[in-house]
Amino acid sequence: MLQTLRDPGVLLSPLTVNEAVLTSKIEGTQATLDEVYLHDAGLTADSDRARSDFEEISNYRAAVQIAEASLVHRPLTLSMIKTAHQRLMQGVRGKLKRPGAFRREQNFIGKRGDTIENARFIPPNPVVMETALQSWETYLQSDDDDPIVQVALAHAQFEIIHPFMDGNGRLGRMLIPLLLHQRRALTRPMFYLSEYLESHRQEYYDRLLAITEEGDWQGWLTFFANAVISQAETNLGKVRAIHDLYEELKRRAVEATHSQFAVAAIDTLFEKPVIQAPEFAKRAGFNNRVTANNILRALESEGIVQRLREGSGRTPAIYALRELINVAEGRRILR
Repeated sequence: MLQTLRDPGVLLSPLTVNEAVLTSKIEGTQATLDEVYLHDAGLTADSDRARSDFEEISNYRAAVQIAEASLVHRPLTLSMIKTAHQRLMQGVRGKLKRPGAFRREQNFIGKRGDTIENARFIPPNPVVMETALQSWETYLQSDDDDPIVQVALAHAQFEIIHPFMDGNGRLGRMLIPLLLHQRRALTRPMFYLSEYLESHRQEYYDRLLAITEEGDWQGWLTFFANAVISQAETNLGKVRAIHDLYEELKRRAVEATHSQFAVAAIDTLFEKPVIQAPEFAKRAGFNNRVTANNILRALESEGIVQRLREGSGRTPAIYALRELINVAEGRRILR
């Protein structure tokens, strides 16, 4: 009988990374999921745009981890949100706009070059904002409403309050799975809505704006509920495909390697689909790199992994589990 997965969360790892890619894309980054994995493994385009994109995506991933760890001990608080914001904005666009601190001045939303006089939306002034944030924090910790309704209202309220000078959109979307996790609707904060919001970006913005301009909360709740239903179906399809792929590759790896380390090797590749050979050996728990390299070569011969870079001297070989990236991102080719 084949061994079982050592950490079920590994199967969702590609979706977690893809969420960081998509929520950042809404704010203007261009990096794709496969590019992020290539960058993590040491293969990346050398451009200012690429470096900036990768850093923003990396910050999002780190901020989610910080917030999830905090939820083990306490509910969502304003303090926790400021900590996550500080990590989110570290060293990227907006780094000079007081990361981790609520704004002390008036901000606004509009097209590039707009002034406050022709802004599309003007959030509450800082004095009113402080009271609004306290009420918002109290609402986060209540359980009176249905979890989906509460998350929809809390997300919209956060975006309307717009408490930071930058990064409000990404942080507001991050709060969706975190609050669902806090309400025990999720065992882990791994429900990702940015794919739907990215593909319906204009309607997303219009629905939020209609709340402040027309008081149309019902329209927003309907939009959000439809987003949850649609994204849940998409995510479920991907999770099933990832699970099926995992079971298939686990079987093929055992047959190809006849090794007790076959399942650990597949687990490692699902956790990090593009990986340098030395890191693969360390993560999979191999005692020596010769055995790890033999496993990788066997997996390559079986067509499970593809070698993206040959190893030479101090330059390690890099391998990719391209099928997993294809499933997570919905693309057929790893560039």
